[in-house]
Amino acid sequence: MRGGVGEENEKLWSFTKKASHIQLDSLPEVPLLVDVPCLSAQLDDSILNIVKDHIFKHGTVASRPPVQIEELIEKPGGIIVRWCKVDDDFTAQDYRLQFRKCTSNHFEDVYVGSETEFIVLHIDPNVDYQFRVCARGDGRQEWSPWSVPQIGHSTLVPHEWTAGFEGYSLSSRRNIALRNDSESSGVLYSRAPTYFCGQTLTFRSTSVSDSPENKVFLCNDRASYLDKFRPDTSDCNNDDDDNNCSAVFVNGKEMTNQLPAVTSGSTVTFDIEAVTLGTSNNNEGGHFKLRVTISSNNREVVFDWLLDQSCGSLYFGCSFFYPGWKVLVF
Repeated sequence: MRGGVGEENEKLWSFTKKASHIQLDSLPEVPLLVDVPCLSAQLDDSILNIVKDHIFKHGTVASRPPVQIEELIEKPGGIIVRWCKVDDDFTAQDYRLQFRKCTSNHFEDVYVGSETEFIVLHIDPNVDYQFRVCARGDGRQEWSPWSVPQIGHSTLVPHEWTAGFEGYSLSSRRNIALRNDSESSGVLYSRAPTYFCGQTLTFRSTSVSDSPENKVFLCNDRASYLDKFRPDTSDCNNDDDDNNCSAVFVNGKEMTNQLPAVTSGSTVTFDIEAVTLGTSNNNEGGHFKLRVTISSNNREVVFDWLLDQSCGSLYFGCSFFYPGWKVLVF
């Protein structure tokens, strides 16, 4: 404490500058307690406050980052990243998620917000990616140290729309379809039957304006347009939704239960599980039963789908009548 304050400050600033260039991609090795030097001193409260002020000018010391990645879940063409707070004394205001290919030197921001889960899209299959997350404390501007990077990949084939339909334009990865202003209209199908039971299939739509006659669906054969589930935007008597809701069709038959209308910004998800396999003795037709859950705008309906023959995978499709509609599938 007897040394020159100016000289010590220069050393501290030099140390801070060096530390700012260190990549916090991993935590340092924690030494044994007996190997850690300890300095004990009796100080007046006034001197202790001076020391604290000098330390806080250069940052804080933490035993670990306040957030860590908890889970990586593979999706077709994407990875769901979930993280959690591991420091009970840290109050998080926002989180920041970054990723990069393991062959790349630079991380990219993919999410900043208050949620603790995010799906990273445009993931190439069978390619390793690194993910890391940090947090910003309540009322603070600076970000916390990064979490320990986690490596994940997806082995699932990405969902793609079929190219070459005159009424639709596709993104470079073919997972986004735009209803263009061509007079040709009709149904746009997936390039291949890439949906399997046990997965979640998600459609996210946007538009410059709401319009009727929009459909998203699953089918076991592209040539059989009726063998499907489809939320169908249409007018119906429902006081809770201002007479605007989605009808659900199973094998061409309209069901009683309905969903909110497929409007701009809507997300519709399909979840399917196999219930029975083999010969069915019911009178409803079909020997194979699939249980389908369709969710939209915090509401869901569940139906049993009876098929004449088993299908290991399903096609998906959409139909948008008016131009300007865009739908993302993942």
